[in-house]
Amino acid sequence: MGVFRNENAAARSFRDTQQQEKCFKNSGLQGYILDYSVTRREGRPTMGSSADRRVIGFGTTLRRDAWWVELLPVIAVLSAFGIYATFRAFEGKFYAWGPYLSPFYSPLIDPQHHWWRFSPALLILAGPLGFRATCYYYRKAYYRAFFLHPPACAVSEGGRGAYGGETRFPFILQNLHRWFLYLALVFLAVLWWDAIRAFFFQDGFGIGVGSLVLLTNIILLTLYTFSCHSLRHLAGGKLDCFSCTKFGPPRHTAWSWLSRLNERHMLFAWVSLFSVGLADLYVRMVSAGLLKDIRLL
Repeated sequence: MGVFRNENAAARSFRDTQQQEKCFKNSGLQGYILDYSVTRREGRPTMGSSADRRVIGFGTTLRRDAWWVELLPVIAVLSAFGIYATFRAFEGKFYAWGPYLSPFYSPLIDPQHHWWRFSPALLILAGPLGFRATCYYYRKAYYRAFFLHPPACAVSEGGRGAYGGETRFPFILQNLHRWFLYLALVFLAVLWWDAIRAFFFQDGFGIGVGSLVLLTNIILLTLYTFSCHSLRHLAGGKLDCFSCTKFGPPRHTAWSWLSRLNERHMLFAWVSLFSVGLADLYVRMVSAGLLKDIRLL
């Protein structure tokens, strides 16, 4: 049996180098190297170093491009989605029509309000929200867009004191991402069941526009979930030798496929965000009588 060795460290180092080179190329910093003399104790530039002289305030950069433009769509989309999702979570109606159930309300718990007086969505949205909020990609996106921490690649965020990372509240809760992944897999199974049920009407099997909308949504959500960094790590990212562990070859195959998905994690993060919002909007409009569902079969 051949030895499958996990070259994660080397691969990550290579990718990081590529990203740094791309960042410097796009920002017009080719051939320019800042001499960062950093103290071991405080982790700050030494007095008199080039870093101390040049990186002096918020937004200081040698980039010649409009680096702040890339923040605008992130702010716009995440803000719009947050406002719409909050409205829908508290609305508590127009979440089902025929075989269609909004993904914002699935699984549907106590719709008759026997013991829960408020919107059923409030009982379940913490799971999907927690998974996205702690997602590695989304953390990068909203740290930059909303916290300006940092604003962009090769752009100074000014003096903020010692770097604490995600070791303090509330950011230490980001470490719950893997547990939210397990919960997301449960939600994924439920949403697949909802998508299948969307093809069965009162008169039997059929295909409506809503059926295709919910099916497209769950496919994109599946791609987003299975491209997750944590899932890739669980499959084999922590192994140095696949042949030296139990179920090594199958885990190597799974890790390889998940790695391919992981390369497009950012794409899946955005398209699945749009799909879940549009799927809920479609069900709401049909349920409220604002739109008529078209039967294709």
